[in-house]
Amino acid sequence: MRNFKNKLKKIVIKVGSSSITHDNGRINLQKIDELCFEIANLENSGYDVVLVSSGAIAAGRAKLNFKDRPKETSVKQAAAAVGQVSLTNIYDRSLITYGYNSAQILLTKQIEKDEIMRENAKNTLQTLRDMKVIPIINENDTISTYEIKFGDNDTLSAIIARLIDADLLIMLTDIEGLYTDDPRINKNATLIEEVSDINLVNKSAKNTNSDMGTGGMKTKLKAASLALEKNIEVVIASGKNMKIIRDIVKGENIGTYFKCQ
Repeated sequence: MRNFKNKLKKIVIKVGSSSITHDNGRINLQKIDELCFEIANLENSGYDVVLVSSGAIAAGRAKLNFKDRPKETSVKQAAAAVGQVSLTNIYDRSLITYGYNSAQILLTKQIEKDEIMRENAKNTLQTLRDMKVIPIINENDTISTYEIKFGDNDTLSAIIARLIDADLLIMLTDIEGLYTDDPRINKNATLIEEVSDINLVNKSAKNTNSDMGTGGMKTKLKAASLALEKNIEVVIASGKNMKIIRDIVKGENIGTYFKCQ
């Protein structure tokens, strides 16, 4: 069992597109419902949870019957606009079933540079949590340009964790954690269960080959570094089964645990 350095109260959970979609790109309703159940159950247990969720472009792509992920910026932004509506509605319906309201927050990288915007975001998040409303955060793909994009929701999740002074950041992905090499290519790759010095494992990270997402293990290590700077511990694990969330919070040895020094 793991003994987290921080007494867990505030938890940020990040899910990638691959964790909440089917292989054909359409939203996996069962996975989202299971995720919402786990979040609601954590809330019932006294934790404060903020969700950072990808999937808007994927949802829009499916709804607009695009065969492949769009490449043109304007088309991606249009798909995000369409998909964000569907994604938010699905989350909202599931969370209401379990007794919680949700709120959609779309952000750009400007919150890192604009002090007023950052403070407004922080105050809004705190007010929502005081109201026991679950914030669901995504990058504002519809208006984002290169200059104001996070580029991936791994980084965004770390920024949010820092913003709310979280105790733990959980990043769910399509593999079990950080490996010594890409396990999809190298069968001899082994899972790294605990990281005490993140600088020693950066060479193990690979970029993603997924058709659904934008971030790979390198972006997750970058996000982990950002979180650790503020003494926020991190777990990277598989999002194949959302019940894994409860086990992570209990301290079970799941995924890769990035420990504060």
